[in-house]
Amino acid sequence: MSEGMERASSKHSPRVDEQMSQEVSGLVQGPGTGGSRVEEHRVPEPAGEDQPETTTAPAGELRTGAPKGMSSQDVERRSRLGRFITMSALPGDREALIANARDNEAPDDIVAQLQGLPEGIRYQTVSEVWAALGNKNETTRW
Repeated sequence: MSEGMERASSKHSPRVDEQMSQEVSGLVQGPGTGGSRVEEHRVPEPAGEDQPETTTAPAGELRTGAPKGMSSQDVERRSRLGRFITMSALPGDREALIANARDNEAPDDIVAQLQGLPEGIRYQTVSEVWAALGNKNETTRW
C-alpha cells in the first residue's frame, strides 16, 4: 500500500469518511445472502506479493524492488546477515554478536564483518548492526 492510500481518509470531510466507511463495510460484509459467500471470508488468504511474510527474502523472490534507500542486493545482504544473528543476541555488543554468529555457523565473511564493528556499543536490531557496518537501511524509517 502506498503512503498516499494510508492517509487518504484524512483528506476527506467527516461526512465523506462516513460514506466511504459504509461503502467499505458493505464490501467487506458482502450482500448478506448467506451460504458460501460468508464462508469464503473465513478462509485465510496467503499474503500477496506486496505484503511482507517474513524478514528474510530468499534470492529471486524480490519482485517489486526494494524499500526506498536500499537496493535489492542490500536487502538480500542484510537478510543474510540477519540469518546468523538471532534475537537472543540482541541487544548485544560486538563480542555477543560474533559468538552468536559462530553458534549459528555463519560463514567467515559474516564473522569478519562483525569483527570490524567498534567495541563497547550495544546494538538493538540487525538493522543497527547493518548500518554500523557502513550500509544503508530504508530511508522511510527516519
